[in-house]
Amino acid sequence: MSESRVRLHFLSLILLCCVSPSSLFTLNIDKSSYVACGPHQTQALTEFMNEFDSSHCNLSDPFNGVRLHHLRYLYLSQNNFIPSSLPSEFGNLNRLELLSLSSNDFFGQVPPTIRNLTSLKELHLDKNKFTGSFPPVQNLTMLSLLHLYENHFYGTIPSSLFTMPSLSDLDLSGNDLNGSINFPNSSTPSMLEHLYLGQNHFEGKIIEPISKLINLKILDLSFINTSYPIDISLFAPLKSLSVLYLSGNPISPASLDTSLDIPTNLESLLLQSCGIIEFPNILKNLEKLELITLSHNRIKGKIPEWLWNLPRLTTVFLKNNSLNGFEGPVDVLVNSSVKNLDLEQNCFEGEIPILPLSISVLSTEYNRFTGSIPLSICSCRSLTDLLLGYNNLTGPVPQCLSNLTFVTLRKNNLEGSIPDTFYMGNSLQSLDVGHNLLTGKLPRSLQNCSSLEFLVSDHNIIEDTFPFWLKGLPKLQGLILSSNKFYGSISPPGQDGGLYMLRKKSTNGKLYYNNVEAVDLQYKGLYMEQAADCTQLLKQCLHRSYSFVVGKSEQSRLKGEIPQGTQITGQAKSSFEGNAGLCGLPLQETCFGTNAPPTQRPKQEDKEEEVEVLNWKAVVIGYGPGVLLGLAIAHVIASYKPEWLVKIVGPSKRRSR
Repeated sequence: MSESRVRLHFLSLILLCCVSPSSLFTLNIDKSSYVACGPHQTQALTEFMNEFDSSHCNLSDPFNGVRLHHLRYLYLSQNNFIPSSLPSEFGNLNRLELLSLSSNDFFGQVPPTIRNLTSLKELHLDKNKFTGSFPPVQNLTMLSLLHLYENHFYGTIPSSLFTMPSLSDLDLSGNDLNGSINFPNSSTPSMLEHLYLGQNHFEGKIIEPISKLINLKILDLSFINTSYPIDISLFAPLKSLSVLYLSGNPISPASLDTSLDIPTNLESLLLQSCGIIEFPNILKNLEKLELITLSHNRIKGKIPEWLWNLPRLTTVFLKNNSLNGFEGPVDVLVNSSVKNLDLEQNCFEGEIPILPLSISVLSTEYNRFTGSIPLSICSCRSLTDLLLGYNNLTGPVPQCLSNLTFVTLRKNNLEGSIPDTFYMGNSLQSLDVGHNLLTGKLPRSLQNCSSLEFLVSDHNIIEDTFPFWLKGLPKLQGLILSSNKFYGSISPPGQDGGLYMLRKKSTNGKLYYNNVEAVDLQYKGLYMEQAADCTQLLKQCLHRSYSFVVGKSEQSRLKGEIPQGTQITGQAKSSFEGNAGLCGLPLQETCFGTNAPPTQRPKQEDKEEEVEVLNWKAVVIGYGPGVLLGLAIAHVIASYKPEWLVKIVGPSKRRSR
């Protein structure tokens, strides 16, 4: 390419930077946006740089006239390449030290020319659709990181891979690899520190060869579909091992005994879905343990008292077992360092134990806890998530809810009213007190919860006017008030169609109502009577649609015109039966003579259109000077070499997984 043409392409980039709100010279493009990087633009940039990052650029062809042979770092992850096999031209980029092709649509085998990249230190081919046997990378002696996870590679792992002189990080998880693992006879120890082999289909005994990788710090063998129980004691030679994933595999019961030797430096141990029936006493020896996962097993009995004495333990997951209590006194947890405790779906009975002051997240849902909620939770300054739903708790709702972020007290027998103690600036995002025996009114201090997204109080005995005042909450997206005694107008006196607080992530605008005196809110197609995990439901609520269902209970006192909107008029007539005062579609009774007049377009919509027109005028006014400024800069640069600007831009920072 001639120097004049390169200069022309470079100047076009300058113009785009002056006109576009986001500069194309910001090479680390944010994942949430896609920029159309044309082939001539990328070519102009690569003439001046040793590093090129077009990740998330929505490119369709990685080699559309682009000369990249001199590059050292090339990022092409998360683009929209035309589905094809990996171009063999990549093998000509023999100066590359880093190549990232993650999350594209490449399929087929990795071309053999990949072996020509002898300077390569990092290779990211993960999250594609590659098939075939293992790529020919054994002669890449400089390679320190190889990520091939979430593809469809099959066959065995070459034994020479474990003795590559620089390879320290190898991720092969989520493929179709099978066979056994063989370790070559070599006097040189493997340099591997991070090895991820989970979610494959290995056969035979693979633990013994892996136990020879003495420098391992992280080992993932989860869900490898092994047909024989894993003996944890075989990992004893791995003295540096700190993270061990064994979830989804049968574990030898004998290897969980206290007397056996295991790596004492373990910080994280994942034993989910391993068929364990007794609490592993082997954990006693792990004084550096920070995280233990024993969820989805068949463990019975009580949690041993010694567990809470482990000095560094912060996260304990015991979900979905048959545990029924705690060894030791009621304050056995008080001095523990645990921050995250999941006891969901067990058989716990009695009162909830006094919590450690360090607790941040507590889930005891789907158990049989009784008694009142311990007042000590208000002393836990770090507590953010309190999930106590689906138990048999009684007594009042704690006064300190506004100190929390996520609260689920659903399906208990709590009494009294919701405390009116929500102070300004609190961080509450989700509150579910449905299916209790609560009375009184909705606390007006909820107006102070500016971060509140979901409010659920269905199936209580709350008697209050409809809370139209909640429309001032800017983030409120889910409101469930069904089966209570709400009454009155949904709009403030003298205001028309004032309630417009429910929004979906993909929907803009407002929801209008006319002369409706009460509504009943529930999830579309999902009645909350069923025993579902409401907390998870609320967290995923952005992906659901909402509907308004008029209550049919004897307590409903509804009258007036049914609001005319697609989500309401689309309901069956049976949804409105039992409310003699209602009129309008879809009922036969009209509110204005024989024909109901068409619903008038709200004035607010006209205002919004006017604002949109004004916004376009502002765009034209703002971009005009930008174009003139770009032309001026282009004229200056056309007379000089653009190297000075390239030096200012400089190479972008390398990314890591």
